[in-house]
Amino acid sequence: MFELIRSALLASAAVSALLGVEGRAIAGDFSAGAAAVDVSPDYLPAIVNGGFLRRDATQVHDPLFARAFVLDDGSTRIALCVVDTCMMPRDLIDRAKALARDRTGIPTDRMMVSATHTHSAPASMGCLGCPVDPAYSAELPGKIAEAIAAASSRLRPAEVGWAVVEDRAHTFCRRWIYRPDRMPADPFGDRTVRANMHPGHQNPDVIGPSGPVDPALSLIAFRGEDGASIGVFANYSMHYYGADAVSADYFGHVSRILADRLGGGEEVVVAMSQGTSGDLMWMDYGSPAPSRDVVSYAQAVADVAAGALSGIVYRDDVSLAMAEATLTLGRRLPDDRRRSWARSVRESMQGEAPTSIPEVYALEQQHLLDSPERELKLQAIRIGDLGLTAIPNEVYGITGLKLKASSPTPVTINVELANGAEGYIPPPEQHALGGYTTWPARTAGLEVQAEPKIVEAVLGLLERVSGRSRRPIAPQGGLYAEAVLATEPIAYFRLDELTWTGAADLRGGPPARLEPGIALGLDGPEGPGFTDEGEGPNRAIHCAGGRLLAGPLPDGSSWTVSFWFWNGLPPDARPVTGYLASIGPEGKPGSPGDHLGLGGSLADTLTGRLFVSNGEDHGDLLVGRSELPISRWCHVAFVRDGPRVRVHLNGDPDPEIDAERPSFSLEGPHALVLGGRIDGVAGLEGKLDEVAVYDRALTPEEIRSLALDWPSRSEP
Repeated sequence: MFELIRSALLASAAVSALLGVEGRAIAGDFSAGAAAVDVSPDYLPAIVNGGFLRRDATQVHDPLFARAFVLDDGSTRIALCVVDTCMMPRDLIDRAKALARDRTGIPTDRMMVSATHTHSAPASMGCLGCPVDPAYSAELPGKIAEAIAAASSRLRPAEVGWAVVEDRAHTFCRRWIYRPDRMPADPFGDRTVRANMHPGHQNPDVIGPSGPVDPALSLIAFRGEDGASIGVFANYSMHYYGADAVSADYFGHVSRILADRLGGGEEVVVAMSQGTSGDLMWMDYGSPAPSRDVVSYAQAVADVAAGALSGIVYRDDVSLAMAEATLTLGRRLPDDRRRSWARSVRESMQGEAPTSIPEVYALEQQHLLDSPERELKLQAIRIGDLGLTAIPNEVYGITGLKLKASSPTPVTINVELANGAEGYIPPPEQHALGGYTTWPARTAGLEVQAEPKIVEAVLGLLERVSGRSRRPIAPQGGLYAEAVLATEPIAYFRLDELTWTGAADLRGGPPARLEPGIALGLDGPEGPGFTDEGEGPNRAIHCAGGRLLAGPLPDGSSWTVSFWFWNGLPPDARPVTGYLASIGPEGKPGSPGDHLGLGGSLADTLTGRLFVSNGEDHGDLLVGRSELPISRWCHVAFVRDGPRVRVHLNGDPDPEIDAERPSFSLEGPHALVLGGRIDGVAGLEGKLDEVAVYDRALTPEEIRSLALDWPSRSEP
């Protein structure tokens, strides 16, 4: 179930000491110290944030800690501190760093302080409808500094090693795409929500996840010269589990369980930092809800971590480097209409504190206007050839994947909510889908281009600390791609992109354009050969109102379009479930051309079946014989061979559709659209992958080679 994908011995144990940008490490010079300071409130009730409205806690169910590590390679000293809190503002963290500097001499730009993101801790900052707990936020900086100082005082000769294990069983995308006819309204009264968090398990109103998962559970382990454990800095992209306040949530339980297993008592410090979990959580909303609690969940995660720790190879000759930069970004400010709405809601409130979600967002608009720009502190750290990034935001899983794929270091760990808390940073394409993580507020108010700007800045910092250039994100490999290329298509779009740069053509042609309303990085067809070993799942795009515009096709009366599709809309949802591929001239009345679609409720003979239309008022529909299942990958080859049209399903040499049908108005260049019709009618609500375009009619034997024996179509 779990695959150990990287470890210290694979990354660097067999090579000589890395020459770092701040000097060469000498064997035996590395030292480490760790400490944990209880930061539980010493008074109750305490104000608790993490929800839309204020909560008050009257009991401490399990303690909160600030867990710190101080590392030294003989010339550079750095501090890492992870705090059991939801999020911390930059000014609070800066105060803590200044206090720690005065006590330890470590420069503040050599300190990283992050939040676990438990939603069951006192409010160290105000957000949404919850104010800051002033007493708690006043005392927290001193306790963070105390943890860093204590870790510094415990520095001793040490060794370090790391491992990354893939754990896909305990984190999933929590943000799901809604059916177009079931879209909820946003707090401003507009029906804009194509995707949102927490739809509920097996909700028929949603189609599928809106993004991929970063499944890496990363562990940096430190031990003394005698082999006794000093501690572990862990990282996993899972938002939080949920626990009664006050509680450290699963982060605290994993830390305690692993520390106990390492056998060092209170001297062993294990910190579970937060990865890129802005859209990830423990619920698999495509399956029934599991029966378990936060402790059993933490135990399961700790079991995976313990297995990875047992295989670590340690070394004492690593060098350290750290770099820091600031980035100023704008916020999305309310327009006149939004300001008028907010003013009307505020004037109708029965007090200063909000009591509803619309009231929360009405107040948030003024916060945005009061602070239209934000300065973010970004960091990169190198330990040997391991890289860490520190980002003061809630970061999507796809962003974490692209940072790791582009990083110049062989292994990279991303720590979010570090050195501040500036809200969610959806990739630009996710803004078009709406939902909570895009609604303008202090929790999600940065400009649409914030994510790519942050990614660029952080990669630059990684280049500085590593002395290496970033890596380009290469197309996924695999035998399937080789098989497609061997058939010599004129264009081949794998649709495996993680960034909104268009769909690359592996034949070297111009990229296809992606319309707003497309999500990237979703799971594609599965099976041997779709990717190379170690690349992770085959990636696909999800169409949620957007189409793939492949551009003009050359002149000619014969062509083939081969692709995989996954439809998530029930056949009774609308007359046409969705158009899959469309070829014809743009802007012509009646949309003449060749249009392949999936039938809906228009007629019983059409329901769930493939059909070919030549546009409005251009003859009867050609209808396939098979009723296709929902939420299942299928391969289609759409073929025009002069006056004849063929459609092959899943490599069957016996076509679903095979008929004479003249082509309409296809003289000269004509456009190819995937995931919709030329005129935008009834787009596919589901996924596309592996689009290959040919300037000839493929034979049934060639089509069979592109479809059969590749994926398991039983996989939803």
